[in-house]
Amino acid sequence: MNRYENQHVVVIGMAKSGVAVAKLLHRFGANVVVNDKKPREEAVGAEELEALGIPVICGYHPDELVHSGVSLVVKNPGIPYEAPPVAKAAALGIPVVTEVELASLIAKAPIIGITGSNGKTTTTTLVGLILQEAGIDALVGGNIGTVLCGLAEEARPDQWLVAELSSFQLMGTRAFRPHIGVLLNLYPAHLDYHHSMDEYLAAKCRMFANQTAEDAAVLPFDQPEVREKCGQLSARTYYFSKSQAVPRGAYVDEGMIVYTDGQGIREEIIALKDITVAHLDNALAAVIVTRLAGADKQSIAQVLSTFPGVEHRMEFVAVKDGVKYLNDSKATNPEAAKRALQACQEPIVWICGGLDRGIDFRELVPVIQGRVKAVVALGQTAPILLERAQEAGIKERIHADTVEKAVLAASRLAESGDVVLLSPACASWDMFPSFEVRGSMFKDGVHRL
Repeated sequence: MNRYENQHVVVIGMAKSGVAVAKLLHRFGANVVVNDKKPREEAVGAEELEALGIPVICGYHPDELVHSGVSLVVKNPGIPYEAPPVAKAAALGIPVVTEVELASLIAKAPIIGITGSNGKTTTTTLVGLILQEAGIDALVGGNIGTVLCGLAEEARPDQWLVAELSSFQLMGTRAFRPHIGVLLNLYPAHLDYHHSMDEYLAAKCRMFANQTAEDAAVLPFDQPEVREKCGQLSARTYYFSKSQAVPRGAYVDEGMIVYTDGQGIREEIIALKDITVAHLDNALAAVIVTRLAGADKQSIAQVLSTFPGVEHRMEFVAVKDGVKYLNDSKATNPEAAKRALQACQEPIVWICGGLDRGIDFRELVPVIQGRVKAVVALGQTAPILLERAQEAGIKERIHADTVEKAVLAASRLAESGDVVLLSPACASWDMFPSFEVRGSMFKDGVHRL
């Protein structure tokens, strides 16, 4: 990090990562300026940075912010590359990175990086819990909560640094090199940011760009188009599959999760009937990662059989009158809802709907046909989702105008042995400030039944 001593660095975007990056670079002797388009009263952390002598500019992007004397721009992952100061940096040939890049430069611990369109948080959490159960020291952070560069600064060589990473974060990396890199899946998402599926995949594949034969890449065998587009990787490649045996990795065989190292070792880890993880592919990926990180199969099986789920991600809420209630409010796109619906073995009363992004949801018709017994829809997309439910032959269809009414309606439609699943297939912003608020209101409604 001494490479930045006395160098001029611009940090764009405050939030947790911007504040952490600015403080880190300041400690390493860089001349840091922080800029945020939000007004001063919304820029949390500004006073803290200014107390350290770091200039903070709020409310606009000054034209002179980025100039030829700037050595580096570190941007908040969510800021688009079309933003004026970011575009200007690119035009001047100034590197533009996210804090993940800085974390990789200072981390003494080997990094486990986990990305994908769906399942990142669950898989990252599983990996952390399994390593803990196995007595292996690990720090967990990144997109999951704790800023990665803060963890990287304190991580020791005898620890693992487990990081959930978004495509936004990965797109801003150059030298980032995880010892174990995971791409769980790839479905259309964030195309307003990435502009195309090719650009989205390219961002995800930054995970593997700097790996060597000493590293491991973990990929979904059941998405051949992803495997093919990732190309020939330098790392040792492991696969996970729900449908067939793989040469190296984890798969399902006669009701068991099996791990193989590709060199003659084949281990039966746990029976499918004993796992509590909602999405099997998350469990399979976690098996590979933790086995490579040194976890024993007993510890893996223990966590997979007791995992309670992550809040708002196929989270178990309660059983009421024999009906199970699941909160999957994080399912903000049709593919995520599809995975949730397919994960349920019981008849489903499906609560869905939210922000209208122009999606027609036709792909969900064959998924809900014969699996969903009733649909309760809310939000802007309620009419089109109820129309799709009618196409699927679902007789019970209700339009609710609040989550509370949706829960009540679902409870009246459900019978003992059914599951009431909140898996909206839509973003929450038409009715709620976040998917977390939506999920919490669902849980409150269930507990009031």
